[in-house]
Amino acid sequence: MMKDDFHFSIRTDLAIETREMVRKEQDVEVPGVKVTVEEQKDKEITVTWVEIMNEEGANQMGKPIGNYVTVESPLMKENDVEAHEEIIRVLAKQLVKIKKLKEDAVILVVGLGNWNVTPDALGPKVVSRIMVTRHLLAHVPEQIDESVRPVSAIAPGVMGLTGIETSEIVEGVVEKVKPDLVIAIDALASRKTSRVNATIQIADTGVHPGSGVGNKRKGLTEETLGVPVIAIGVPTVVDAATLVNDTIDHIIDAMINEYESSNKESDFYKMLQRLNEQEKYQLIREILNPYVGDLFVTPKEIDAVIDRLAYIISNAINIAFHPGIDLKDINRYK
Repeated sequence: MMKDDFHFSIRTDLAIETREMVRKEQDVEVPGVKVTVEEQKDKEITVTWVEIMNEEGANQMGKPIGNYVTVESPLMKENDVEAHEEIIRVLAKQLVKIKKLKEDAVILVVGLGNWNVTPDALGPKVVSRIMVTRHLLAHVPEQIDESVRPVSAIAPGVMGLTGIETSEIVEGVVEKVKPDLVIAIDALASRKTSRVNATIQIADTGVHPGSGVGNKRKGLTEETLGVPVIAIGVPTVVDAATLVNDTIDHIIDAMINEYESSNKESDFYKMLQRLNEQEKYQLIREILNPYVGDLFVTPKEIDAVIDRLAYIISNAINIAFHPGIDLKDINRYK
């Protein structure tokens, strides 16, 4: 299997995971890629910046040149209001950092996904919580604080519901609204089960709807829309092969630890050490495919978790792009 095949055979939308896989394969830091990690251990929050700096890095990662910021916390999916408020502040800080805007910048928030399918409903749910102000600034500007930017929002649905490509709808809206920035929210796919519903990725390279589950559509990027696009996504599913692969990895780790603790070596132990990651994953997919096809798995509590994630992301956007507004103001508005 060629290296490029490996990048695309293991399904993930997260740059942090792609970097981990390439780095593990080559056993060195990925050329043309810069990584910065910040941890708040007391709050269980990790922020990782993956910057793809040149064409070499883009080719190695299979992603466009740009910045990919990952905010991780297992508390995202828990019913912990204090933790969520801290995650909102951290996420808002990263949004401000990744894209500097003028004070009167017009922003369009696009909630991608199918509101009838819970794991894919993140985008529409975020849009329903956005502090929409464009119409207020147009009709009653004297009643609106100067720190409030003109923000509009749309949930265009999916082609199966509308018969229209999402990109065509968004292109039409952009042409009429003429925003300075588009923020697109979408559900993603992850390589690791531990990151499902516990990771938020921000990217300044745009988004390709459906790419994580192998359903590629025309991208929403600066090239296609004519304005900068920030993509915000959360992995809400993993494919069945990933789930089985992770389970086997845990079993292998336990068996290796047992052999090491007993100071024994065997042919089986040596075989475990020689297992190739991409070959193992491909073997699992080939075995599963006749029985389950391209099956994707999501946690049983997904309804409540999606609501929590929508609350976190929408309020981070509200705070980041309305200077001078805090959570208390947002909650009063909503």
